[in-house]
Amino acid sequence: MTRAGVIWVAVSAGLVLLVLLIILILQNQERVTVNYFGLAGELSLGMALFVAAVAGGILVAIAGAVRLLQLRRRRRRGTRRTLRGDP
Repeated sequence: MTRAGVIWVAVSAGLVLLVLLIILILQNQERVTVNYFGLAGELSLGMALFVAAVAGGILVAIAGAVRLLQLRRRRRRGTRRTLRGDP
């Protein structure tokens, strides 16, 4: 598959996901109270679920970035040892 084909598939999948999220938000308009670290607010259930999903995605992205940095650092240290002749 070409790069353009991969991009087209990714964009199409993203659009389908966005449509599904819009449907979720529109079907869950009931107001709920959300409490977080002593703060309280009211918003629709669909929006609360959406915010929770985005927050979870951000946490996963942060964890992935930290892991990538660890692996890069480990690879760099291994390269230095090889250049110095250390085991």
